[in-house]
Amino acid sequence: MKKHFLEVDSVQKQYDNRAILSDVYLKCETGEIIGLLGRNGSGKSTLLKIIFGIEKCDFKFVRIDHVVKVKTSDLFRDISYLSQENFIPRQLTVAKAIQLSIEKSAVEKFYQDDFIQNIKDKKINHLSGGELRYLEIKLVLCNESKFILLDEPYNGLSPVMVEKVNALLLQNASEKGIIITDHNYENVIAIATKLIIIKDQKAHHITSKEELIEKGYLSENALKPS
Repeated sequence: MKKHFLEVDSVQKQYDNRAILSDVYLKCETGEIIGLLGRNGSGKSTLLKIIFGIEKCDFKFVRIDHVVKVKTSDLFRDISYLSQENFIPRQLTVAKAIQLSIEKSAVEKFYQDDFIQNIKDKKINHLSGGELRYLEIKLVLCNESKFILLDEPYNGLSPVMVEKVNALLLQNASEKGIIITDHNYENVIAIATKLIIIKDQKAHHITSKEELIEKGYLSENALKPS
């Protein structure tokens, strides 16, 4: 299968003359799950929005398969984004949301999922938080985008639902490049093939979990078996 590449380079972002991101570089290829870590307010969510094209910044380069993408509309064809907020109108049924969100040719495959079968006749506003998040993530994954940006996908999920979401991500990771950030770092570390931490406005590429201690992100006890 052909590899595809997403490169984000020289990202600079300021709020009120205060640097949030400075010369950030990030590269993701299909088959990778990149875990984006950092303390609250470090700019993780902002970076994902900048990559997707819905957040203005002072400077950036976004290249897909070595071609610079300037227009936001060009990014939408190759990148999908899951925000922290739920996006499906709550008055819809699950079946209607699926019908409106994905290509007709993909519907049959979408329903080949026991979890979706169990909720397909429900209304969105009757789903639990975990059920809704799983549906949203699956809808975002089930399109032709080469790259997926996930902002807080584990928010409010039970351990059982985290396992289901991770299985879904791993199932799709062979065909897509995934960048994921979440305040629950353990879930991110467990699934990521690469780790990047945002610290002091820059992206630091992590080669071992011990570096997270060196960077001051985790305490020495955090990586010890419980």
